[in-house]
Amino acid sequence: MTNEQLMAATAVNLWNLGISRANKLFLDATPKELEHAVAPGKNRLIYIWGHLAAVNDAMLPLMGLGPRLHPELDEVFITAPDRTAVKEFSPAEVKKMWIEINEKLSAEFAKLTPADWLKKHSAVSDEDFQKEPTRNRMAIMLSRAGHIGYHLGQAMLLKP
Repeated sequence: MTNEQLMAATAVNLWNLGISRANKLFLDATPKELEHAVAPGKNRLIYIWGHLAAVNDAMLPLMGLGPRLHPELDEVFITAPDRTAVKEFSPAEVKKMWIEINEKLSAEFAKLTPADWLKKHSAVSDEDFQKEPTRNRMAIMLSRAGHIGYHLGQAMLLKP
């Protein structure tokens, strides 16, 4: 394995670890547990899960991997604070979308070469990318892996 392949594989492994930990937390939670807020007046676990699904879904076009699968998540989990959206999604709906989004990301990540990971993402101009080549696909994936870790840390507040 070349150094470039090793670095790309390490980054994908970090992503997969975050998804695996999130799966253990969210997929094993009961609907009642998903309704618990991480602290009084703060986000419920179902909201955090839906938020992570929406952010992961947005990675697809941002990384040039295809269109979003569930843009309808934004209205509930990005734009509106928890408990304020007109529409809500059931735990079963969030679970289905979460799995679909992450399976699509995983399949697309598997197609990328090390050089592909270092290509610019769609939110940066060619000119800005020339100045800052670290604004690439790998940076997006790593920042989103950190985002998952941040919210999993919040969710740990629910543990006795």
